[in-house]
Amino acid sequence: MSLPGKSPVTRKLLTITFFTFLLAGPITIARAQKVESKDRDRAQMMLSRIKDQLKKNYYDPGYRGMDLDVRFKTASEKIKTDQSVGQIFGTIAQVLIELDDSHTFFMPPSRAVDTDYGWTMMMIGDRCYVSSVEKGSDAEAKGLRPGDEILEAGGHKLGRSNLWKFEYLYNVLRPQPGIIVTVRSPNGESRRLDLLAKQKQGKRVVDLTDYTEYMNLVRRAEREAELGRDLFVSFGDQLLIWKMNEFDLTDSQIDDAMARAKKHKHLILDLRGNAGGWVTTITRIVGNLFDRDIKIADTKSRKETKPLMAKSRGEKAYTGKLTLLVDSRSASASEVLARTIQLEKRGNVIGDVTAGAVMTSRQFHDEIGIDVVVFFGVSVTVSDLIMTDGNSLEHRGVAPDEIRLPTGEDLAAGKDTVLAYAALQAGVPLDPLEAGKFFPIEKPKRK
Repeated sequence: MSLPGKSPVTRKLLTITFFTFLLAGPITIARAQKVESKDRDRAQMMLSRIKDQLKKNYYDPGYRGMDLDVRFKTASEKIKTDQSVGQIFGTIAQVLIELDDSHTFFMPPSRAVDTDYGWTMMMIGDRCYVSSVEKGSDAEAKGLRPGDEILEAGGHKLGRSNLWKFEYLYNVLRPQPGIIVTVRSPNGESRRLDLLAKQKQGKRVVDLTDYTEYMNLVRRAEREAELGRDLFVSFGDQLLIWKMNEFDLTDSQIDDAMARAKKHKHLILDLRGNAGGWVTTITRIVGNLFDRDIKIADTKSRKETKPLMAKSRGEKAYTGKLTLLVDSRSASASEVLARTIQLEKRGNVIGDVTAGAVMTSRQFHDEIGIDVVVFFGVSVTVSDLIMTDGNSLEHRGVAPDEIRLPTGEDLAAGKDTVLAYAALQAGVPLDPLEAGKFFPIEKPKRK
């Protein structure tokens, strides 16, 4: 999650933090262009400023056992010999990764080349599956399909322990022109595919005083916002299904959604793929689900421990039956809400074990340079969340009350067996194929 009272820029979570478990080893990045002295100088400044932000804001004064001065000195020495800008970014990122903290990470400068692999993957149980394939992509042309199991990608066997690291490397630190994968289809056939990405050359400098360039950025943001908009499906007065994509709603938006829910006997809140968001959103949702004030957790920061409370909306709260759906991509605020519902015995949680990425963070954005400005940032954990049972969800996640997992065959057929099962428990028979059409996994089109 992130702190209330900050701008939307600082409150957002990066989706790259979905999977946060113990690391198997350091980040390695292929050699690229020759590094110049000015690149090393900029990197040293980035490293120094990131260290300052950690010292000022990190929730644990012991830095989870890391000797901060020694570790940053080691990184500084390595930057002097790194052979590419990519390696330098990897060196900076590795320092923060070694904290083993889901919400503390390096945000490198953006790249001029925009990379779209055309497909996505996710963990289901202990296996990694292709979750979506974009029409017109090289992946589609070469036969990659939803439901294919990823046996190996980029030379790595992927699992819950390292998928986040793979995605961080390929999407953020070092986008590649393609990925070689070995997959197994639902019928058991294994094949090796060389999947090429779409790479679009952008501008290294974007002039926001140019109206055309400015509107291009606005339109792209609008397309992404449209993709993430919450969706609702109702069945008479029996059931409302609310697909909540992110904890980014205002109080009035939440109240409006709950007013809609009050017209139904049962509410299914679908948090699958929801990576979290604002603290203010979760407290408002909890306040709309209970007829009494609820203590969600204790926030444990460097200086103090304070209760995180949700004030009930009293008679306006939803009192019907409640089901939450979660999966391996449900992170942060999604996990806190699911665990609160369990601890308070308010409803049923169905699906897969969640990500285990639950801390409170702030993002600090910075820049270096005068004539040419390089933008970068760092996300820093400012507090841990201790649930009312005395446990943190970090690295643990939430175990559903009922484990329900789609199969590779389900993904290939476009079936949502988990939602269909939850609907049936709410008294609404729903065909899994029809359920799969409600909230398909989509990707924004790049224009």
